[in-house]
Amino acid sequence: MKKYDYLVVGAGLFGGVFAREATKKGKKVLVIDKRDHIAGNAYTKDENGIHVHVYGAHIFHTSNKEVWDYVNQFTEFNNYINSPVARYKDELYNLPFNMNTFYQMWGTRTPKEAKEMIEKQKENAKVDHPQNLEEQAISLIGQDIYEKLIKGYTEKQWGKKATELPAFIIKRLPVRYTFDNNYFNDRYQGIPVGGYTQMMEKILDGIEVQLNTDFFENREELSSLADKIVFTGKIDEYYNYQLGELEYRGLKFETEVLAEENHQGNAVVNYTEYEVPYTRIIEHKHFQVGEETPKDRTIVTKEYPLNISESSEPFYPMNDEKNNELYKKYEELSKNEENVIFGGRLGMYRYFDMHHIIFEALEAVKKNVI
Repeated sequence: MKKYDYLVVGAGLFGGVFAREATKKGKKVLVIDKRDHIAGNAYTKDENGIHVHVYGAHIFHTSNKEVWDYVNQFTEFNNYINSPVARYKDELYNLPFNMNTFYQMWGTRTPKEAKEMIEKQKENAKVDHPQNLEEQAISLIGQDIYEKLIKGYTEKQWGKKATELPAFIIKRLPVRYTFDNNYFNDRYQGIPVGGYTQMMEKILDGIEVQLNTDFFENREELSSLADKIVFTGKIDEYYNYQLGELEYRGLKFETEVLAEENHQGNAVVNYTEYEVPYTRIIEHKHFQVGEETPKDRTIVTKEYPLNISESSEPFYPMNDEKNNELYKKYEELSKNEENVIFGGRLGMYRYFDMHHIIFEALEAVKKNVI
C-alpha cells in the first residue's frame, strides 16, 4: 500500500496550491522541496521588519477574479502599484512607456505629439515585418526608446543580441498614451501583507512538508511513497535530459543593508545600459505599502543575469523556436505518464506570472483529482 495519494515535488505556488486543493478533496499529500524553505522563488524573508524578496521582485497581479479571490483566502494584500523607473546613464525615465516617458525623452506634451514622433522614427527604420526583438521593439516604440531603454537591458537579461531574440518577448511591454506609470493593466494588484512566505504557510497549513529533500537523490524511494507524482522541477531533468537540455537564464543576487532610510525612492530601478552588469536594483521596504518599516536602515538587492551554468537555479525559460520545439518533444513523452503531472514554470517550460501558475494548479486539480 502506498502511504500517500500524491507526492508533490516542489513547495512553490503550483505545488502548494495543488497540495491544498487535493487535501481538501480528501487526498493524502506529501510535499518535498530541495531548498530549506517553502514558497519557491516567491520566498520572502523577514529581516527585522523588512520583507526581503530573496529571489527578486514578486508583484501579484491578475484580472482573473477566481484567482484573486482564491489567494485572498490566505492573506490580505496591500495596494502596492508597480511603477518602475529606468536609469540610462544619468537620465531617469518612467516605466512602462507612457506620456511621462515620452515627455522625458522628447519633451512631447500631448498624445498626438508623441505618436507623431514614434511614427516618424518607425518610418525612418523601415521595419514592415519585424523578424526579431530589435525590429519588433522599434516598430512598437521607435529608435530612441529602443536604444536607451530596451536594447541594453534586454541583451543583458537574455545573454543574446536583440537581433537573435524572438519578437514576441517585447510584446508583453505596455505602451500607453496616458500619464499612467502603473506597469500592469490588470484589475487586481498588490503584495501580501507580511510577505509571500506567510501566505504559503497558510496554504500548506496541515499538509506534510519535507524540506532539504532532493527528489533526484532518492528518486526510487520517494516515488514509491505515493500513487501519483506532481512534478514542478525541470521536465528535461525528470527525463534525465534524454532528448537534450532545455535552455534557461539564471540570476545572481547581491543584497546589502544600508544605513539610510530611503536609498533610491522606488521599489524597482532598472539599469538599461549594457555596460552596467546588473539589470535592476530592488529596495525591498518600498513594497510594504502601509506597513511600518525601520527608519535607520534599508535593504537593497542588485540583480545580475547569468548563464544557467553559473546560476544556482533556473529562472527564465528561453522560449525561442529551438527550445520550444525541444519542449514539445518532452511534452509528448509526458503524455505517456499516467501517474505524473507536470506543472509550473519549469515543468511546463513557460514564462508564467504567479497568477498564471495558480490558475494552472487549480485547473490541474479539477482535471486530475477525483
